[in-house]
Amino acid sequence: MRRKELSYRVMMGIGALTAAGGVNIIILCVLISKEIVPVSPLCWVIFGEFFFYVLIVNVLLNGLYRPYKETEKLYQRFADGQAYEELFQAEYEWMPRWDEVMKRIRHLLNKQDAIRMSKKQAEYLALQNQINPHFLYNTLEAIRGDAICAGLDSIAETTEALSVFFRYSITGVDSLVTLEEEIDNVENYFTIQHYRFGEKIKLQITYPKEDELLQLKLPKLTIQPFVENAIFHGLERKVEGGTVRVKLDTTVHKLMITISDNGVGMPEEQVDKINSYFERVAVSYVGEEKKKRGGIAMKNVNSRIKLLFGEQYGVHLYSVERIGTDVQIILPKIRKREL
Repeated sequence: MRRKELSYRVMMGIGALTAAGGVNIIILCVLISKEIVPVSPLCWVIFGEFFFYVLIVNVLLNGLYRPYKETEKLYQRFADGQAYEELFQAEYEWMPRWDEVMKRIRHLLNKQDAIRMSKKQAEYLALQNQINPHFLYNTLEAIRGDAICAGLDSIAETTEALSVFFRYSITGVDSLVTLEEEIDNVENYFTIQHYRFGEKIKLQITYPKEDELLQLKLPKLTIQPFVENAIFHGLERKVEGGTVRVKLDTTVHKLMITISDNGVGMPEEQVDKINSYFERVAVSYVGEEKKKRGGIAMKNVNSRIKLLFGEQYGVHLYSVERIGTDVQIILPKIRKREL
Protein backbone atom coordinates (compact mmCIF):
# COMPACT_ATOMS: atom_id res chain seq x y z
CA MET A 1 0.00 0.00 0.00
CA ARG A 2 2.90 2.39 0.80
CA ARG A 3 4.46 1.90 -2.63
CA LYS A 4 1.11 2.41 -4.31
CA GLU A 5 0.43 5.63 -2.39
CA LEU A 6 3.84 6.98 -3.32
CA SER A 7 3.31 6.16 -6.94
CA TYR A 8 -0.04 7.92 -7.07
CA ARG A 9 0.52 10.84 -4.73
CA VAL A 10 0.72 13.89 -6.89
CA MET A 11 3.30 15.63 -4.77
CA MET A 12 6.23 15.82 -7.01
CA GLY A 13 8.87 18.35 -7.91
CA ILE A 14 10.17 18.48 -11.37
CA GLY A 15 13.40 20.40 -11.87
CA ALA A 16 15.68 20.81 -14.80
CA LEU A 17 18.93 22.74 -14.98
CA THR A 18 20.69 23.25 -18.28
CA ALA A 19 23.95 25.13 -18.64
CA ALA A 20 25.45 25.82 -22.03
CA GLY A 21 27.72 28.64 -23.05
CA GLY A 22 27.08 30.59 -19.88
CA VAL A 23 23.26 30.37 -20.15
CA ASN A 24 21.33 28.80 -17.27
CA ILE A 25 17.75 27.65 -17.60
CA ILE A 26 15.86 26.56 -14.49
CA ILE A 27 12.40 25.09 -14.80
CA LEU A 28 10.57 24.15 -11.66
CA CYS A 29 7.11 22.75 -11.50
CA VAL A 30 5.56 21.69 -8.17
CA LEU A 31 2.07 20.31 -7.85
CA ILE A 32 0.82 19.51 -4.35
CA SER A 33 -2.22 17.52 -3.50
CA LYS A 34 -3.41 16.11 -0.18
CA GLU A 35 -5.46 13.52 -1.86
CA ILE A 36 -4.41 10.39 -3.57
CA VAL A 37 -5.51 10.71 -7.17
CA PRO A 38 -4.70 8.61 -10.17
CA VAL A 39 -2.28 10.05 -12.71
CA SER A 40 -4.09 10.56 -15.98
CA PRO A 41 -2.49 9.69 -19.35
CA LEU A 42 -2.58 13.41 -20.21
CA CYS A 43 -0.14 14.14 -17.39
CA TRP A 44 2.30 11.58 -18.72
CA VAL A 45 2.01 13.17 -22.16
CA ILE A 46 2.72 16.60 -20.67
CA PHE A 47 5.71 15.27 -18.73
CA GLY A 48 7.02 13.55 -21.88
CA GLU A 49 6.68 16.71 -23.94
CA PHE A 50 8.37 18.72 -21.22
CA PHE A 51 11.43 16.47 -21.13
CA PHE A 52 11.49 16.38 -24.94
CA TYR A 53 11.59 20.19 -25.09
CA VAL A 54 14.34 20.29 -22.47
CA LEU A 55 16.34 17.83 -24.57
CA ILE A 56 15.84 19.92 -27.76
CA VAL A 57 16.91 23.13 -26.01
CA ASN A 58 19.98 21.40 -24.63
CA VAL A 59 20.94 20.08 -28.10
CA LEU A 60 20.49 23.50 -29.69
CA LEU A 61 22.51 25.27 -27.05
CA ASN A 62 25.35 22.78 -27.18
CA GLY A 63 25.30 22.42 -30.96
CA LEU A 64 25.06 26.09 -31.95
CA TYR A 65 25.55 28.57 -29.16
CA ARG A 66 28.64 27.00 -27.58
CA PRO A 67 30.60 26.74 -30.91
CA TYR A 68 29.59 30.33 -31.66
CA LYS A 69 31.01 31.53 -28.34
CA GLU A 70 34.21 29.53 -28.89
CA THR A 71 34.61 31.07 -32.35
CA GLU A 72 34.00 34.54 -30.94
CA LYS A 73 36.77 34.02 -28.37
CA LEU A 74 39.11 32.75 -31.11
CA TYR A 75 38.40 35.82 -33.24
CA GLN A 76 39.16 38.05 -30.27
CA ARG A 77 42.49 36.31 -29.66
CA PHE A 78 43.32 36.63 -33.36
CA ALA A 79 42.49 40.36 -33.27
CA ASP A 80 44.81 40.72 -30.28
CA GLY A 81 47.67 39.19 -32.27
CA GLN A 82 47.39 35.69 -30.79
CA ALA A 83 46.12 32.33 -32.06
CA TYR A 84 47.19 32.97 -35.68
CA GLU A 85 47.61 29.28 -36.60
CA GLU A 86 44.69 28.18 -34.41
CA LEU A 87 42.33 30.27 -36.53
CA PHE A 88 43.40 28.54 -39.74
CA GLN A 89 43.45 25.05 -38.18
CA ALA A 90 40.01 25.30 -36.59
CA GLU A 91 37.20 23.22 -38.07
CA TYR A 92 33.49 23.86 -37.56
CA GLU A 93 30.88 21.49 -38.95
CA TRP A 94 28.19 24.13 -38.43
CA MET A 95 30.02 26.40 -40.91
CA PRO A 96 30.44 24.38 -44.15
CA ARG A 97 32.36 27.19 -45.91
CA TRP A 98 34.75 27.81 -43.02
CA ASP A 99 37.74 26.31 -44.87
CA GLU A 100 37.00 28.42 -47.94
CA VAL A 101 36.85 31.60 -45.84
CA MET A 102 40.12 30.77 -44.09
CA LYS A 103 41.87 30.03 -47.39
CA ARG A 104 40.76 33.43 -48.68
CA ILE A 105 42.03 35.20 -45.55
CA ARG A 106 45.38 33.38 -45.73
CA HIS A 107 45.68 34.28 -49.44
CA LEU A 108 45.09 37.97 -48.69
CA LEU A 109 47.62 37.95 -45.85
CA ASN A 110 50.20 36.18 -48.02
CA LYS A 111 49.54 38.68 -50.82
CA GLN A 112 50.26 41.61 -48.52
CA ASP A 113 53.48 39.92 -47.40
CA ALA A 114 54.46 39.40 -51.04
CA ILE A 115 53.80 43.07 -51.85
CA ARG A 116 56.00 44.15 -48.96
CA MET A 117 58.72 41.72 -50.09
CA SER A 118 58.48 42.96 -53.66
CA LYS A 119 58.85 46.57 -52.54
CA LYS A 120 61.84 45.69 -50.39
CA GLN A 121 63.48 43.94 -53.32
CA ALA A 122 62.88 46.94 -55.58
CA GLU A 123 64.54 49.12 -52.97
CA TYR A 124 67.44 46.69 -52.69
CA LEU A 125 68.03 46.62 -56.44
CA ALA A 126 67.88 50.40 -56.62
CA LEU A 127 70.13 50.92 -53.61
CA GLN A 128 72.93 48.61 -54.69
CA ASN A 129 74.85 51.61 -55.98
CA GLN A 130 73.84 53.95 -53.14
CA ILE A 131 77.02 53.75 -51.06
CA ASN A 132 77.09 57.48 -50.50
CA PRO A 133 74.58 59.25 -52.77
CA HIS A 134 75.46 62.81 -51.82
CA PHE A 135 79.13 62.13 -52.43
CA LEU A 136 78.20 60.61 -55.80
CA TYR A 137 75.99 63.54 -56.80
CA ASN A 138 78.59 66.12 -55.81
CA THR A 139 81.32 64.24 -57.69
CA LEU A 140 79.20 64.02 -60.83
CA GLU A 141 78.40 67.72 -60.66
CA ALA A 142 82.10 68.50 -60.29
CA ILE A 143 82.92 66.36 -63.34
CA ARG A 144 80.13 68.05 -65.30
CA GLY A 145 81.43 71.50 -64.37
CA ASP A 146 84.96 70.62 -65.47
CA ALA A 147 83.64 69.16 -68.72
CA ILE A 148 81.70 72.33 -69.51
CA CYS A 149 84.77 74.47 -68.79
CA ALA A 150 86.83 72.25 -71.08
CA GLY A 151 84.23 72.39 -73.82
CA LEU A 152 83.46 68.67 -73.54
CA ASP A 153 79.72 68.96 -74.04
CA SER A 154 79.09 65.23 -74.51
CA ILE A 155 80.74 64.40 -71.19
CA ALA A 156 78.80 67.16 -69.44
CA GLU A 157 75.52 65.90 -70.90
CA THR A 158 76.22 62.29 -69.95
CA THR A 159 77.27 63.23 -66.42
CA GLU A 160 74.11 65.27 -65.91
CA ALA A 161 71.98 62.38 -67.20
CA LEU A 162 73.75 59.97 -64.86
CA SER A 163 73.18 62.22 -61.86
CA VAL A 164 69.47 62.66 -62.62
CA PHE A 165 69.08 58.93 -63.29
CA PHE A 166 70.57 58.00 -59.92
CA ARG A 167 68.41 60.50 -58.07
CA TYR A 168 65.28 59.12 -59.71
CA SER A 169 66.22 55.46 -59.22
CA ILE A 170 67.06 55.46 -55.52
CA THR A 171 64.26 57.58 -54.05
CA GLY A 172 60.66 56.50 -53.48
CA VAL A 173 60.90 53.32 -55.52
CA ASP A 174 57.59 51.99 -54.14
CA SER A 175 55.55 55.00 -55.24
CA LEU A 176 53.44 55.69 -58.32
CA VAL A 177 54.77 58.27 -60.78
CA THR A 178 53.48 59.83 -63.98
CA LEU A 179 54.19 58.27 -67.34
CA GLU A 180 56.01 61.47 -68.25
CA GLU A 181 58.47 60.95 -65.38
CA GLU A 182 59.07 57.35 -66.46
CA ILE A 183 59.76 58.43 -70.05
CA ASP A 184 62.17 61.13 -68.85
CA ASN A 185 64.01 58.49 -66.84
CA VAL A 186 64.25 56.20 -69.88
CA GLU A 187 65.68 59.05 -71.95
CA ASN A 188 68.26 59.83 -69.26
CA TYR A 189 69.23 56.17 -69.11
CA PHE A 190 69.55 56.01 -72.89
CA THR A 191 71.75 59.13 -72.91
CA ILE A 192 74.17 57.31 -70.59
CA GLN A 193 74.21 54.19 -72.78
CA HIS A 194 74.51 56.25 -75.96
CA TYR A 195 77.78 57.69 -74.65
CA ARG A 196 79.08 54.11 -74.45
CA PHE A 197 77.65 52.63 -77.65
CA GLY A 198 77.48 55.74 -79.82
CA GLU A 199 75.39 55.49 -82.99
CA LYS A 200 75.22 51.72 -82.67
CA ILE A 201 71.96 52.06 -80.71
CA LYS A 202 68.95 54.33 -81.18
CA LEU A 203 65.82 55.07 -79.15
CA GLN A 204 62.35 55.86 -80.49
CA ILE A 205 59.40 56.75 -78.26
CA THR A 206 55.95 57.07 -79.85
CA TYR A 207 52.52 57.76 -78.35
CA PRO A 208 49.23 59.37 -79.37
CA LYS A 209 48.92 63.08 -78.67
CA GLU A 210 46.46 62.86 -75.81
CA ASP A 211 46.43 65.54 -73.15
CA GLU A 212 46.14 63.13 -70.24
CA LEU A 213 48.30 60.25 -71.51
CA LEU A 214 51.60 61.37 -69.99
CA GLN A 215 49.83 62.12 -66.70
CA LEU A 216 48.68 58.54 -66.19
CA LYS A 217 50.21 56.86 -63.14
CA LEU A 218 52.25 53.67 -62.91
CA PRO A 219 54.78 52.07 -60.53
CA LYS A 220 58.19 53.70 -60.56
CA LEU A 221 60.94 51.98 -62.59
CA THR A 222 58.50 50.02 -64.74
CA ILE A 223 59.91 50.75 -68.21
CA GLN A 224 63.68 51.25 -67.76
CA PRO A 225 64.55 47.62 -66.81
CA PHE A 226 63.08 46.40 -70.12
CA VAL A 227 64.96 49.05 -72.12
CA GLU A 228 68.14 47.94 -70.33
CA ASN A 229 67.40 44.32 -71.19
CA ALA A 230 66.75 45.22 -74.84
CA ILE A 231 70.15 46.94 -75.10
CA PHE A 232 72.29 44.35 -73.33
CA HIS A 233 70.55 41.15 -74.45
CA GLY A 234 69.22 42.25 -77.81
CA LEU A 235 71.35 44.96 -79.42
CA GLU A 236 74.80 44.61 -77.83
CA ARG A 237 75.16 41.11 -79.28
CA LYS A 238 74.24 42.36 -82.74
CA VAL A 239 77.27 43.63 -84.67
CA GLU A 240 75.44 46.41 -86.50
CA GLY A 241 73.41 47.44 -83.43
CA GLY A 242 69.78 48.42 -83.70
CA THR A 243 66.86 50.40 -82.31
CA VAL A 244 64.84 50.25 -79.10
CA ARG A 245 61.25 51.38 -79.61
CA VAL A 246 58.93 52.34 -76.77
CA LYS A 247 55.28 52.59 -77.80
CA LEU A 248 52.56 53.91 -75.49
CA ASP A 249 48.85 53.33 -76.06
CA THR A 250 45.60 53.16 -74.12
CA THR A 251 42.17 51.57 -74.20
CA VAL A 252 39.17 52.58 -72.14
CA HIS A 253 40.55 50.96 -68.99
CA LYS A 254 44.15 49.95 -69.76
CA LEU A 255 47.57 51.46 -70.37
CA MET A 256 49.70 49.41 -72.77
CA ILE A 257 53.47 49.86 -73.03
CA THR A 258 55.44 47.95 -75.66
CA ILE A 259 59.25 47.84 -75.65
CA SER A 260 60.64 46.42 -78.90
CA ASP A 261 64.11 45.81 -80.30
CA ASN A 262 65.40 44.45 -83.58
CA GLY A 263 68.20 42.54 -81.89
CA VAL A 264 69.20 38.90 -81.83
CA GLY A 265 65.91 37.61 -80.38
CA MET A 266 65.43 34.45 -78.30
CA PRO A 267 64.63 30.78 -78.94
CA GLU A 268 61.03 29.68 -78.43
CA GLU A 269 61.90 27.51 -75.42
CA GLN A 270 63.40 30.46 -73.57
CA VAL A 271 60.41 32.67 -74.40
CA ASP A 272 58.00 30.04 -73.05
CA LYS A 273 60.03 29.69 -69.86
CA ILE A 274 60.06 33.44 -69.23
CA ASN A 275 56.33 33.82 -69.95
CA SER A 276 55.58 30.90 -67.65
CA TYR A 277 57.37 32.76 -64.89
CA PHE A 278 55.60 36.04 -65.72
CA GLU A 279 52.22 34.32 -65.38
CA ARG A 280 52.90 33.53 -61.74
CA VAL A 281 52.82 36.03 -58.90
CA ALA A 282 56.31 35.27 -57.66
CA VAL A 283 58.79 37.39 -55.80
CA SER A 284 62.35 36.88 -56.99
CA TYR A 285 64.71 36.94 -54.09
CA VAL A 286 67.78 39.13 -54.13
CA GLY A 287 69.91 36.08 -53.41
CA GLU A 288 69.73 35.01 -57.06
CA GLU A 289 72.80 35.25 -59.24
CA LYS A 290 73.91 38.85 -59.49
CA LYS A 291 75.03 38.38 -63.08
CA LYS A 292 71.34 38.00 -63.93
CA ARG A 293 70.36 41.23 -62.26
CA GLY A 294 68.52 42.52 -65.33
CA GLY A 295 66.31 39.43 -65.35
CA ILE A 296 65.60 39.80 -61.66
CA ALA A 297 64.56 43.44 -62.18
CA MET A 298 62.11 42.47 -64.95
CA LYS A 299 60.59 39.66 -62.87
CA ASN A 300 60.23 42.04 -59.96
CA VAL A 301 58.42 44.60 -62.14
CA ASN A 302 55.98 41.92 -63.28
CA SER A 303 55.40 40.69 -59.72
CA ARG A 304 54.78 44.20 -58.42
CA ILE A 305 52.23 44.90 -61.17
CA LYS A 306 50.29 41.69 -60.53
CA LEU A 307 50.37 42.08 -56.76
CA LEU A 308 49.29 45.71 -56.86
CA PHE A 309 46.65 45.58 -59.59
CA GLY A 310 45.62 41.94 -60.15
CA GLU A 311 46.30 38.87 -62.28
CA GLN A 312 44.88 40.44 -65.45
CA TYR A 313 47.81 42.86 -65.59
CA GLY A 314 51.52 42.22 -66.01
CA VAL A 315 54.19 41.46 -68.61
CA HIS A 316 54.24 39.21 -71.67
CA LEU A 317 57.15 38.46 -73.99
CA TYR A 318 57.24 37.84 -77.74
CA SER A 319 60.49 37.02 -79.55
CA VAL A 320 61.85 35.44 -82.72
CA GLU A 321 65.49 34.50 -83.16
CA ARG A 322 67.47 36.89 -85.40
CA ILE A 323 64.38 39.11 -85.71
CA GLY A 324 63.93 40.80 -82.35
CA THR A 325 61.90 40.93 -79.15
CA ASP A 326 58.70 42.67 -78.02
CA VAL A 327 57.77 43.09 -74.36
CA GLN A 328 54.21 44.17 -73.62
CA ILE A 329 53.32 45.66 -70.25
CA ILE A 330 49.61 45.89 -69.39
CA LEU A 331 48.59 48.27 -66.58
CA PRO A 332 45.32 49.76 -65.34
CA LYS A 333 44.58 53.23 -66.61
CA ILE A 334 45.11 55.29 -63.46
CA ARG A 335 44.51 59.01 -63.68
CA LYS A 336 46.13 61.38 -61.24
CA ARG A 337 42.77 62.67 -60.01
CA GLU A 338 41.69 59.11 -59.10
CA LEU A 339 44.42 58.70 -56.45
